[in-house]
Amino acid sequence: MRRLVIALLVLAGLLVAADFGSAALAESAVSRQMRSQLGLEDDPAVRINGFPFLTQAVSGTYSSVDVDANRIAVGDLRELSVSAQLRDVEAPLAMLLGSGEKVLQVREVEGTVRVPANDLERLVPDVADLRIETLDANALEQAAEDADDPQLAGLDPERSVRLVGTGTLPESLPVSLPGLSGGDEIEVTVIAALELADGRIRIEPRDVQLGGAAQDLPNIPSALLSGYADKFEVPIDPGALPLEVTPTDVRAVNGQIEVSGKAADLTLGPGSPLSTG
Repeated sequence: MRRLVIALLVLAGLLVAADFGSAALAESAVSRQMRSQLGLEDDPAVRINGFPFLTQAVSGTYSSVDVDANRIAVGDLRELSVSAQLRDVEAPLAMLLGSGEKVLQVREVEGTVRVPANDLERLVPDVADLRIETLDANALEQAAEDADDPQLAGLDPERSVRLVGTGTLPESLPVSLPGLSGGDEIEVTVIAALELADGRIRIEPRDVQLGGAAQDLPNIPSALLSGYADKFEVPIDPGALPLEVTPTDVRAVNGQIEVSGKAADLTLGPGSPLSTG
């Protein structure tokens, strides 16, 4: 009996190893294909979800495949991350592991491009240490109360963002600010609405505060506040979403601004309409 148990455990271990090994080979094949499909310089990370892998491989249908690539440069942006989740993917195992061309049929794909704070900071002049913060309804109501601006409470939390950074006061100040002079650094907080226009992200500042909660600065000139609002009103072009997904949503998530959308019924592979190779 003991020998039988040991034999079964060894067999189970070999089957698991074979399953993971086959999955790794298939993921590598998909990664090379997606590198060409997405026009990337390096192979992206690919994960075929679901266990056991071989059960899916036999049917040639995979419930979901995740594709992720980081540190992508587009225009002035240098640290974009791109991800795509492919759902209901049809790809026979013999094709994936063979030496020929790889063609994948995908029922649905969701693509996302994420813009980190470091990249946004590159676009905003004279502002350093930029942070991207999410807002909920309670935070917007508190901001409306603090700024005495009821319209802030009416912003959509899903498409709102708080941007916090360090600015430099102009050398010539129109009024005296307690404890500050021209050239000093000051905290800048902007509450803005996020919008999509022709695939670009638009930041529309709705409220600007200087000095932060620890510094009470009365009578700040509106021209100074408007100047900082103008700095943040920059268009962000993160490039096309993966696999020609149409962008439909923009929001602040986990310290980044992300654009996402979906597409359906795609053929991925050499010669397909989406191929960049």
